[in-house]
Amino acid sequence: MTTETPAPPPLPNPIPRPDGEFRQLQLAWRRPTGFRAITVVNNTSIGLLYIGTALLFFLLAGILALMMRTQLAMPDSDLIGHTLYNQLFTMHGTVMMFLFAVPAVEAVAVLLLPNMLGARDLPFPRLSAYAYWAYAIGGLVFFCSIFVGLAPDGGWFMYPPLTSTRYSPAMNADLWLLGIGFIEISAIAGAIELAVGILRTRAPGMTLEKMPVFAWVMLVFCGMVIIAFPAVIVATALLELERAFDMPFFIAGRGGDPLLWQHLFWFFGHPEVYIIFLPAAGMVSMIIPAMTGTPLVGYRLVVLAVVSTGFLSFGLWVHHMFATGIPRLSLSFASAASMAVSVPTAIQIFAWIATIAAAERLRPLKTPMLFVLGFFFVFVIGGLTGVMVAVIPFDLQAHDTYFIVAHLHYVLFGGMVFPLFAAFYYWMPFVSARALSERLGRWTFWLMFIGFNVAFFPMHFTGLAGMPRRVYTYAESQGLGPLNMVSTVGAYLIAAGVLVFLVDVARNFRPDVNQNAGNIWRAGTLEWLPSGTHGLRSVPTVTSREPLWAQPGLEQEVEAGGHFLPHAPGGLRSTLVTTALDARPDYVLVLPGPAWSPLLAALGTAGFFLLLTFKLFALAAAFGVLALAALWRWLWDADTGPDHPPVYIGSGLRVPMMCSGSASHASWAMVLLIIVCTSIFGSMMFGYLFLWTVHPDAWPQPGGLPSAAWPMLSAGLLLGALALVEGAGRRLAQARQTFLRASLSAAIVLVGASAAVEILSHWQSGLRPQVSAYAAAVYAVAGLQAAFAALAGVMGVFTVARSLAGRLTATRRAAFDTTMMMWRYTAAQGLVALALVHVFPRLTG
Repeated sequence: MTTETPAPPPLPNPIPRPDGEFRQLQLAWRRPTGFRAITVVNNTSIGLLYIGTALLFFLLAGILALMMRTQLAMPDSDLIGHTLYNQLFTMHGTVMMFLFAVPAVEAVAVLLLPNMLGARDLPFPRLSAYAYWAYAIGGLVFFCSIFVGLAPDGGWFMYPPLTSTRYSPAMNADLWLLGIGFIEISAIAGAIELAVGILRTRAPGMTLEKMPVFAWVMLVFCGMVIIAFPAVIVATALLELERAFDMPFFIAGRGGDPLLWQHLFWFFGHPEVYIIFLPAAGMVSMIIPAMTGTPLVGYRLVVLAVVSTGFLSFGLWVHHMFATGIPRLSLSFASAASMAVSVPTAIQIFAWIATIAAAERLRPLKTPMLFVLGFFFVFVIGGLTGVMVAVIPFDLQAHDTYFIVAHLHYVLFGGMVFPLFAAFYYWMPFVSARALSERLGRWTFWLMFIGFNVAFFPMHFTGLAGMPRRVYTYAESQGLGPLNMVSTVGAYLIAAGVLVFLVDVARNFRPDVNQNAGNIWRAGTLEWLPSGTHGLRSVPTVTSREPLWAQPGLEQEVEAGGHFLPHAPGGLRSTLVTTALDARPDYVLVLPGPAWSPLLAALGTAGFFLLLTFKLFALAAAFGVLALAALWRWLWDADTGPDHPPVYIGSGLRVPMMCSGSASHASWAMVLLIIVCTSIFGSMMFGYLFLWTVHPDAWPQPGGLPSAAWPMLSAGLLLGALALVEGAGRRLAQARQTFLRASLSAAIVLVGASAAVEILSHWQSGLRPQVSAYAAAVYAVAGLQAAFAALAGVMGVFTVARSLAGRLTATRRAAFDTTMMMWRYTAAQGLVALALVHVFPRLTG
């Protein structure tokens, strides 16, 4: 296999812009108006809505923080009682981590990446819309719980047994568990969308070597979300099963262990620190070259550092469990990994400093660069204290003190909020007819920078003096009043800076994708090309990492329609799909337009989860049906219609208008979804095996297990169902639709029977899920497999329906291919689950 990168496609010759073609393009991409404006799905509109909602949650969380700091300003204060204070710090942490930080960086990526990559839009626009509406509806309902006294109060980490029904009998914890689990599903949907977009919709010639650093960072971000977030979904599901059905996963008296929650939560929680930081660092890697007029120094090293950080972050979850009595060898590995992760971070910082030093002449210091320099200062301090708490003896002393609060905010606020505000000032001309004010921007920066350090630097000393975290008051005799008052003053300075920013936005933000302020920074990346609702006028050929610097006249060529896909083939929204490695034109992807289905699906999903919390099962079921119906309509409507002949895209190239099989964007998305499913099942397996290591005596002897005939029957039914689906694929190739429908229908029955047989086998043996953690784990594994069997069944019904409607052929088979991929995964998972539950106890008994 050769290692040479093929040459990019030839550069099309600039051509005059035909008015007819351009009108067709504008017509295909026109935005809905009036009441239908909320059905918009294009990335610029969804991205702006996303960013606006994330900022709203940032403001709400900030108000909660001010209330807490006001309470702590003076000792022995009775302004806020301990019950409300517990709700405040739980909601503050939850909103900042789950409803602001991750959604904010996803929002910026949704807004910028298509233009940055030279694409018209992301490959699944309705998935972006669904992810946004699910996040907005679910998040706002969740936040409103604080106004009716139902806000969670067990901390943003929700450790059991504090959050078990014994100590938290009200539904406050249930709102957190079901609400946050649902919001994480929204984040995963967004990550799949972004990953496929980065890999398959880059401009021709934009090889992986030429991708902007922000695209690399977001690709790593998506991989981390896809692998890490399922762990917290499993954790929240297990705790909710314990609270709702008394399945004792975390109850030590019945074989459970509260540490299982900590392992699952921090397997997600510590990577999330880098999930938040890496996109912010990617923004810095884009802003500094533009501000200095110099390409990023050490591009390959920065990319390697980003990938290394993503990899190392998964070995750090024990970093949060130093004080739980885990083995010393595990502590040593966690401590080493905690220190090692500072190396790739340092590489990025030195690359940024080198880029500034390499500038031929320093440009005037603008607001985005001020925030970047502030980020340098604050984040380095947070990194230094991070190395300190990686030393186990020190961490044992500082654990759960305000020293950790200071470290956490220096890393997260300094490492994410300062770069994000730099990004607001830097990219505002991309979406606004006017840039933000330099004068107000400087006021914003200095108020936030000074206020942040005044607020959080003293917390290092209050922590070392012994002030514990999560207390609503403290005694005057401790002598901590002056430092706490200083911290409170700093918090109000931060609020003043954010208020100035809001005034700046109100005065100058004028969203207009058709007439923005333009490339006022003279940056070199593609997002600064002129664009409209349709994105770029034509998809350019890329020959370098900074095309606007390296390719003179590119702006005029793109605007003249002189590059690829200058029209809307068939009058349809479309973008160019390229190969994953060398970015050669592959096919034209038809994109769905505005629709009600993503909004209704999000409303149904949010209603289902939230109504379950209030035990309104009938109404929850109705919302679940609404969600399924909307999803069905969404996917059904996304069909491109009859087969299209190859279309001319420029430079003498004709490419297909559709694609099936492993090369299609749908198959790439299914691969990522299967990775999510594997992570979910892997987390469930970890829980099962962890409980076995804690209480192996609770596991039955081989004689107490169901007869071997049960798992053999279940496995036989599962394999029979898979064989029928594989046979249906051959029949589709032979255009034998009747046999395909019969095979799929029979497979649906068999896969459902397989799941039912497995659950029945344990019930018949007398095992009940409430008896022990072992029994609960067995039913959890079987229930998860039943859920996947149901999903495979629904996909099978959808495929049969498409066959009956004449929308499934040997060439137009994307629905069948994705269904078959899920069936193969479901069968493989089912066999592993049967081995885990039936074979493993026999080997260890």
